[in-house]
Amino acid sequence: MALKDDLKTRSGGGCEVCGGAERVSVWTLPPFEAGDAQASVLLCGACRFGAKGEAALEGPGWRLLGDAVWSEIPAVQALAWRMLHRVEQSWGQDLLDVASLNEETMAMAIAGMATDDGPVHLDTHGTQLSAGDTVTLTKDLNVKGTGFTAKRGTAIRSIALVAEDAGQIEGRVNGQRIVILTQFVKKAG
Repeated sequence: MALKDDLKTRSGGGCEVCGGAERVSVWTLPPFEAGDAQASVLLCGACRFGAKGEAALEGPGWRLLGDAVWSEIPAVQALAWRMLHRVEQSWGQDLLDVASLNEETMAMAIAGMATDDGPVHLDTHGTQLSAGDTVTLTKDLNVKGTGFTAKRGTAIRSIALVAEDAGQIEGRVNGQRIVILTQFVKKAG
């Protein structure tokens, strides 16, 4: 009961995502253990369904995630970031593009997205990459051993994920297959 009281004090008694005060309860971000204060948030029923993936994150009401992703509370930021990844409308990606999570908070957010298929590959804005995606370079890159520079804005189609390193992908630039750091790419459209 002490954790719920602490979270109520922190949030002013309302949901830490939408501010609603009805039926609020403690929710801990997976895969963290229940009761972990650093990974717990106070949520209303609707936001809890959204956080669990039991509600579609469609409609203008969920744009409040844009405020939540800028919260001062790392667990709220991480939860909003995860939820924004499930929004299929373009506004979700727009909000992710401007969100800025520090390294620790990003690690918390990613921890809940890991799969049994290997590490989760994220672009420079934290958008999850999949094999076959198209990405664009966010800066000019000198390609070692080839004598050319891959220019900012270059599209790289049908990328492959490096299975043992979440920070690397492979793709073709100027006919050469190269390894690219995910921090220098942005998922295309």
